[in-house]
Amino acid sequence: MHITLAPMEGVVDHLMRDMLTQVGGFDLCVTEFVRIVDQLMPKRVFYRLCPELHNQGFTPNGVPVKVQLLGQHPDWLAENAYRAVELGSHGIDLNFGCPAKTVNKSKGGAVLLREPDTIYNIVSKVRHAVPKGQVVSAKMRLGFDDTSLAIANAQAIADAGADSLAIHARTKVDGYKPPAYWDWIATIKQNVDIPIVANGEIWNQDDAINCQQQSQCQNIMLGRGALAMPNLAQVVKYQHAQMTWEQVKALLVRYSGYELFGDKGKYYPNRVKQWLGYLSRQYPEADELFTNIRILKSAEDILQQIQS
Repeated sequence: MHITLAPMEGVVDHLMRDMLTQVGGFDLCVTEFVRIVDQLMPKRVFYRLCPELHNQGFTPNGVPVKVQLLGQHPDWLAENAYRAVELGSHGIDLNFGCPAKTVNKSKGGAVLLREPDTIYNIVSKVRHAVPKGQVVSAKMRLGFDDTSLAIANAQAIADAGADSLAIHARTKVDGYKPPAYWDWIATIKQNVDIPIVANGEIWNQDDAINCQQQSQCQNIMLGRGALAMPNLAQVVKYQHAQMTWEQVKALLVRYSGYELFGDKGKYYPNRVKQWLGYLSRQYPEADELFTNIRILKSAEDILQQIQS
């Protein structure tokens, strides 16, 4: 089983990738998206979103990281894809799944699922730009408004030369509301001949097993579930026991150190509160801790509450 840490915009940055890959079980990480419009982005943009490029594209724990691109212009995406790989990215991932309104209004992310031809052109241009031996993958949802173009979009991605495809088993309109329609992934899988990675609504080992059975996919991608249970990848892959709350608190303290002494210290209060929101799904203690720090704005005060 190959497990990928999902790219979650504004959530899974390099600090979280470092944290979760240290916990273990992940085989690959995908970055938050680099938004491409009408230019070749400066190298500093790639280094900012993916500091792992300074480490030959690996997290400190040795897990490869792939840069994700989002945009609508095939030629510019191709040029930026070449640059990302040149800088050390382990392949390129193309975003056809982001449901954010601001992104979709700019004709990026999931809105492109209305245009299989555009998707084909993007993947084709990027595939031709990226050297052979470097993986070009894509991530899509089942559709924008509905699933009517699900197979056509997946076929466009495969026919254009993508090496693999991750499918979030919901439409853009579905958002993140349960359930995830894993059986739809199996239907798509029967119509394309590239490896498929299943994603969506995997919160525990039972969910992972059900997802694999219904999607007919061995490989999975974990997103929100890994934030709610930091060792979810190990639970799924190796049948480890769920982390205790004390172990999670130790992670929170370590994460606090990353944030406070790293380059994102000013975002720390919001980031840790956001993470506690996910953790509260699996740990009632996280909800209590969130209540205690909800109105706190000082990083030191928040850390003191975590350690108490």
